[in-house]
Amino acid sequence: MIKENIEQVREKIAAACRRAGRDPKEVTLIAVSKTKPVSDIYEAMETGIVDFGENKVQELTEKYETIAQPLNWHMIGHLQRNKVKYIVDKVKLIHSVDSLRLAEQISKEAVKKNVEVDILIEVNVAEEESKFGMDTEETAQLIQDISTLPGIHIRGLMTVAPYTDDPEDNRVYFKNLKQLAVDIERKNIDNVTMSVLSMGMTGDYEVAIEEGATLVRVGTGIFGSRNYHKGD
Repeated sequence: MIKENIEQVREKIAAACRRAGRDPKEVTLIAVSKTKPVSDIYEAMETGIVDFGENKVQELTEKYETIAQPLNWHMIGHLQRNKVKYIVDKVKLIHSVDSLRLAEQISKEAVKKNVEVDILIEVNVAEEESKFGMDTEETAQLIQDISTLPGIHIRGLMTVAPYTDDPEDNRVYFKNLKQLAVDIERKNIDNVTMSVLSMGMTGDYEVAIEEGATLVRVGTGIFGSRNYHKGD
């Protein structure tokens, strides 16, 4: 079933790209494997998926150590500062940086382990109280502050849009994140690029692609439902 699901998701990604006049190669599918067994990951890998998203540090490190093949691991969940040291040398990208203190910790551990860490700034575009992420107005200043830290590179922005039955409801948030990225890119801040937009999940990734997403995070749409709705 996982293989068939991935095929369907890829077809929808391609269709969304056609509607937006985009090349499907611009969009990377991240299979969100949180709470799912390693056997599911292996099945997804058979279709050529190499990007996997996890939202808990312990689960990410356990899977990293279990699977011998090199994969691109994405930390998509809220990251606590005391857990940073466990993943800085294991992840391709940290999507969920939402404070200077967290960025400073990532920088410190990166320097210690002699690695360069790519990060995204998480923006709470919809201003939901239950969600992590920066306010839109504060994002540019945070990026300016982080840009000078060693061992860390800002590659773009990420958002978790509201859970909704109608994906069109979230178009405005994706549009706003894209515009924010464009505005920040224009500032030409050293060590900062806005080439990555991580937005869109199982329920709304097609709309996100139409509005410029370069990374989509699909869990339920690939692996089937979980017992809870969160971060998909």
